[in-house]
Amino acid sequence: MQFIKRIGLFILTNALIMLTVGIAWTVLSRVFGFERVGNQMGPLLLWCALLGFSGSLISLLLSKFMAKWMMGLRIIDPATSDPTLSHLVNRVHSLAQKAGLPAAPEVAIYDSEDVNAFATGPSKSNALVAVSTGLLQRMSDDEVDGVLGHEIAHIANGDMVTMTLITGVVNTFALFFSRVLANLIASNVDEKARPTVHFIVVIIGDILFTILGSIVVNYYSRKREFRADLGGAKFSSRSNMIAALRRLQNVHGIPNDEKDMLATMKISNNGRTGIMALFMTHPNLDDRIQALERARV
Repeated sequence: MQFIKRIGLFILTNALIMLTVGIAWTVLSRVFGFERVGNQMGPLLLWCALLGFSGSLISLLLSKFMAKWMMGLRIIDPATSDPTLSHLVNRVHSLAQKAGLPAAPEVAIYDSEDVNAFATGPSKSNALVAVSTGLLQRMSDDEVDGVLGHEIAHIANGDMVTMTLITGVVNTFALFFSRVLANLIASNVDEKARPTVHFIVVIIGDILFTILGSIVVNYYSRKREFRADLGGAKFSSRSNMIAALRRLQNVHGIPNDEKDMLATMKISNNGRTGIMALFMTHPNLDDRIQALERARV
């Protein structure tokens, strides 16, 4: 579960789907003789696009279910008698109304000491906002409000759909390039070994090109975070949004190896630099704060 918490559920789900699709396609192509498509670039690209976008769309449709299942979310009844949870639901609904969402998102909570929140769902009218118990315990009401505004902005900006389309393009080229590479390598080995070599190269290629493609996906994810910060400042307030980000910089009592939990599908990163920064889904906190301080809200 620690590993799952360290990467985006959407990216994880998509990667697993694409790996399954890649293996199934390779096996079926051998059984039914579809491998001849691999020698025709046009049909191959079309098939890759069909399967690539199918993987990302399935990930999108499953996003709420996967979040509830993997994170152990508890959906909060809007009529709850708990004053803390009632206030949380009311603030999410109020911010959603301010953002012009067609329907209020579901609001959920999950047990965790890490300070996190995230939004997911296939559409603006079918979304979910979840927060950890650690966030409610460690942040003030104003800071929580800034975080909620940020997550509502993700929904209002249609970020899940945008990332689905980007991921679909990346999936398409990952499938395409892995098969082109497999054809090239397999054509230069003994004919008897050709099917086995082709199969192995395809599987390895699907994995490697998907990992490389995640650099592109994560780049756009970081860009969307800046937009969500602006939305959080607009729907809540600039001071609340900056205060929330500063609080994340000053979280105490969390082991270093758990601070990564502020990354990926959640609300921050741990300041990694170098090549690992390419795989981060969120920008550095200092950069986010400076961008908010300079922005016109």
